[in-house]
Amino acid sequence: MAEDMAKQKKDKPKLKDFPFNYWVVIMFEFFERGAYYGMMSILSVYMVDILGFSKEGVGLIKSTIQPLLYFLPLMTGAVADRMGYRRTLMFAFAFLGLGYGLTSQMTEYSLVFVCLVIMGIGAGTFKPIISGTIAKLTTEKNSTLGFGIFYWSINLGAFLFPLILVPYLKTIDPTSILPFLADTPWSLVIIAAAVCTGAMLIPTIFFFKEPERDKADTEKAPLGKMISDVFKKMWMVFKDWRFILFIFIYSWFWILYFQMFDTVLWYLQQFVDASALDNFVSGIVGFEWTFAVEHVTVINALTIVLLQLIVSSIVARTKALPTMIVGIAIGTLGMAILAFSSSIWIFILGIFMFSVGEMTAHPKYISYLGIIAPPDRKATYMGFGFLYGAFSSFIGPLLGANLYVAMIDNPMIAFVKTKLADMGAAVAIPEGTPVKDVIEIGTNAGLEYNEILAQAQTSELWLLFSGIGILCIIGLLVYQKFILPGQKAEHNQ
Repeated sequence: MAEDMAKQKKDKPKLKDFPFNYWVVIMFEFFERGAYYGMMSILSVYMVDILGFSKEGVGLIKSTIQPLLYFLPLMTGAVADRMGYRRTLMFAFAFLGLGYGLTSQMTEYSLVFVCLVIMGIGAGTFKPIISGTIAKLTTEKNSTLGFGIFYWSINLGAFLFPLILVPYLKTIDPTSILPFLADTPWSLVIIAAAVCTGAMLIPTIFFFKEPERDKADTEKAPLGKMISDVFKKMWMVFKDWRFILFIFIYSWFWILYFQMFDTVLWYLQQFVDASALDNFVSGIVGFEWTFAVEHVTVINALTIVLLQLIVSSIVARTKALPTMIVGIAIGTLGMAILAFSSSIWIFILGIFMFSVGEMTAHPKYISYLGIIAPPDRKATYMGFGFLYGAFSSFIGPLLGANLYVAMIDNPMIAFVKTKLADMGAAVAIPEGTPVKDVIEIGTNAGLEYNEILAQAQTSELWLLFSGIGILCIIGLLVYQKFILPGQKAEHNQ
């Protein structure tokens, strides 16, 4: 018995078992994800309030750059296998640093759009290299711990950067650091993202060691044929309409997730009074603290860092579909409670509940994919599980922005215009005037601020999004009942 315990203790994976190269790529992941979530935590508000872009225009940008992070790894993984991980990493960090840096200096819509696409190409190139390197640097004995640290580093970056760095950088005039920088408020956050990613070129050049390549890697077909094979596999998977339908139905839940970076931030900025939370936290920490839009990401990341292991252990042996439905229901309820109060405490509870739902549902999504994929093509099919993010990151920002304008901004603008006309006020409000300017015009003319805000259909908006979550649950149940049997029958032929 004592010998068995000693053997188990000896076989238990330890941090010192990981090579130096492993910790280098963990550092890469921490800074890249910290930079990305640091910028994304404010980007939608920055583009609307600072740069003056329309919300619909912001939705179009987001629906373009975010799917790149899901689709590009299909190609860039093949490129890395042929060209080498180190060279591909250098390309990724160069594009990340360049994309962030140029974005911070641009104020024209088309230029910001192009610069963010450059950033997206860098991020999409980076993504598969890190997971691929970790797979090569870990063994069956320590891979669970290795990937656990990897996922933890993602959420740690998403937690620390928006919590500590972003609020500080928002207060600094960039020209006070370098006179030639654009004096655009908040742009130093994006400059910091450029520095954090561009600087990773140094350890890539001097410290990152190319992982050992299998003979199969070195003898692979030319790059053009490899990419052609990727498209052939994609076509094969897309022809399996039942499999794609399941992923599409599941993506409806993630449409709600992408609201956390757009509509939720705009709503927080306009409607939620965080003074009660500010006073509470300030009394604890001993200095003045302010809850701001970047802290939405902090709530999500902190919840996952603290609870993911607990939630994972609870659902480890539960069935895939029921657990997914419970998770989606919790997340949907988190979105729904935003409809009943603009209290900061309700707001935080809603984001917390959504995060719990997310971490409950998603691991079982991967399990369910394994159930419905053809046994002889399971690895290929599982490789396309990322499509849930491609679908939802394309639909979510566009849908969210247009619904927000229709249900929040337009009613307030129409109310102000009608009231000013009734008052006989000689104030012209041109089409396309930003809603914050319209509200200011209204209050200057004597309208009550809260009366203007009361015209917004905030409750209806969050209930509508919650309805998407409910439709996702119904869709999954219908799939399980009527479509999955046909899927299994086809695979057993």
